[in-house]
Amino acid sequence: MKRKISIYTAAAIVVANMIGTGVFTSVGFQLSAVQNTWSIMLLWLTGGLLSLFGAFAYAELGTHFKESGGDYIYLSRVFHPLLGYLSAWAGLTVGFSAPVALAAMAFTKYLAPFGLQNNVWLAIAVIVLIGLMHSFTIRHSSRFQNLSTIVKVVFIVTLIGLGFFTPNNINSALNFGNSWQREVLKPGFAVSMVYVAFAYTGWNAAAYVVDEIKDPHKNLPKALIASTLFVAVVYLLFQFVLLKNATVTQLAGKEEVTFISFDNLLGSAGGKWVSVFIGIQLIATVSSYLWVGPRVTMAMAKENKLWQPLAKKNAHGIPVAAVWLHVFISILLALTGSFEKILLYAGFVLQLMASLTVATSIFIKDRQPHTFSSPFRPWLQIIFLLFNTWVLVFTIIERPLESLIGIGIILAGAIIYYFDSPQPGEEAVIPG
Repeated sequence: MKRKISIYTAAAIVVANMIGTGVFTSVGFQLSAVQNTWSIMLLWLTGGLLSLFGAFAYAELGTHFKESGGDYIYLSRVFHPLLGYLSAWAGLTVGFSAPVALAAMAFTKYLAPFGLQNNVWLAIAVIVLIGLMHSFTIRHSSRFQNLSTIVKVVFIVTLIGLGFFTPNNINSALNFGNSWQREVLKPGFAVSMVYVAFAYTGWNAAAYVVDEIKDPHKNLPKALIASTLFVAVVYLLFQFVLLKNATVTQLAGKEEVTFISFDNLLGSAGGKWVSVFIGIQLIATVSSYLWVGPRVTMAMAKENKLWQPLAKKNAHGIPVAAVWLHVFISILLALTGSFEKILLYAGFVLQLMASLTVATSIFIKDRQPHTFSSPFRPWLQIIFLLFNTWVLVFTIIERPLESLIGIGIILAGAIIYYFDSPQPGEEAVIPG
């Protein structure tokens, strides 16, 4: 009998997917556009609420279809196989591979106290070693994921405690004036939501491995919803701490905002150790994406002839070939991309595909027994879709290059689908 993961491991996958590079880096980019503390907090609160609405939809979809593969399964079954194919293609090329590359790149940046900053070979080594960890059994993956996520959670909660209760003499970036009323109407506010959306990416992670979860009709909704609520609270508190312990001038436009704030708070030695532990906790993020991403690729590979070799599993049900393809693409991105550009176009693609998938929950017919029912359906999903559309439109206007890269990746997937889909007289591959 295939081993199943507990609700705690499912929640660990979600938390590790979400708490990655975004929460430690995004506020610097946001401060280039909006500087009122209410504006910043509203960004992160809105991101949390939208993620919760999305989690409701994915809990419903996951307990309805009960197949691992996430977006690919839902879009293929409800709308059209092309949309499922594009979601899996986007996940393979950027959706899951880009966060792995970003986390590995950030891992080396935060090891600056040891003289290892921007060491691309170290980033590659981390990706390869964690890929190896996910190439054997569910038991290996579960233990590694649980341990690395515990380290992550203890670390960020400790930073929040230090940030709130350690006294400082800094002129902080906190600004609770009325300028937020103007800032929220600026295009920069909408673009700043892309960074937030990227930081929250992963609220749907457990749905991608639903058939590996014990009692999914009960445990999947609990894992998705509880983890999303927990992370949203952590994010709001953490952004406040960063703003409290540094100035706008120090943080605006900077990537290493966490190091800057805690260097101010704890001094040079303390800041260095915070930097090192930020790098260490990113290992859990790399791990979670290299667990989840290959399951989506495997779901696509089962039904499309071009990708069939990636559907193969080892004796313990692990899609090893899919794992190593994700490892390879992540390494390519780490070698060729800049941090902010990858973050923006990956965030754009992820937001677009998540919007399409949440839309599928509105159109489910013939509801299955033991299916989670989203509260206030379909109104929360509609709010999610309208807000995401607003953000995507402004992102295209304000950051056309990164948006076009994202759209180009999707169009490339559509061309490949044309050659990969069954031609007249051929039969589609049916999953075994």
